[in-house]
Amino acid sequence: MRALRIFLIVVVILGVLFVIVDRVAVHFAQGQAADRLRTTENLSATPDVSINGFPFLTQLAGGSLDDVEVGIKDYQSTTGTDGRSIRIDDLNAHMKGVEFAGDFSSATAATADGTATIAYDELLKTAKSDTTQVAPGVTARVVGLSDGGNGKIKVSVEATVLGAKLPNPVSVLSTVTVKGDAVQVHADSLPKLGGVNLAEDRVREITDFQQAIDQLPGGIKLDKVQAAPDGVEITVKGSNVRLAG
Repeated sequence: MRALRIFLIVVVILGVLFVIVDRVAVHFAQGQAADRLRTTENLSATPDVSINGFPFLTQLAGGSLDDVEVGIKDYQSTTGTDGRSIRIDDLNAHMKGVEFAGDFSSATAATADGTATIAYDELLKTAKSDTTQVAPGVTARVVGLSDGGNGKIKVSVEATVLGAKLPNPVSVLSTVTVKGDAVQVHADSLPKLGGVNLAEDRVREITDFQQAIDQLPGGIKLDKVQAAPDGVEITVKGSNVRLAG
């Protein structure tokens, strides 16, 4: 009985040591992966990387991770409409089937999906904020974007009619969709600017616009978009997503 008791104690101690070593190893690996990702994507800050699943050491030995989560607080997309950059907030991606080199110099996920947010002030940079003539004697420009409720964006347009600025911006509700690699904003109806009859195509030069989002980390792509209180929420997905190397 004493020998059995000693054996069980040894097994418990070895089990505890294995768990400690496993957790230390995963913590080190997460740091290595985060540093590689920061370098590969030229990020301003080190991202959060979480390697899920237990034990980690058996995954490490096999060269494949079951489940990895990546969080980037502030991502600057380097190419957008007219070559402008745009800030993407809280980009969180869930990676499955990550194959990697032993030193994490390269890593590729079989599939990935995630979410992020584009704040309204960032999206406003793409809108026609310069004063533009939309009819004889009528000029207009977009001065604000906000949540319109029910998945719509409220576009606020400031207008001047025959030299007199309207006392308040005119607002229209717009639908936001994905078109290729871009977020597209399309007015559901045209704004009324001082009772003047306006040509639809001229007005839509102001109210309708799109922002390219084509430089996301690892080659993930836009999937869906929806207006939300703090900005446009985007859903992304991809396959064979490169995390490093």
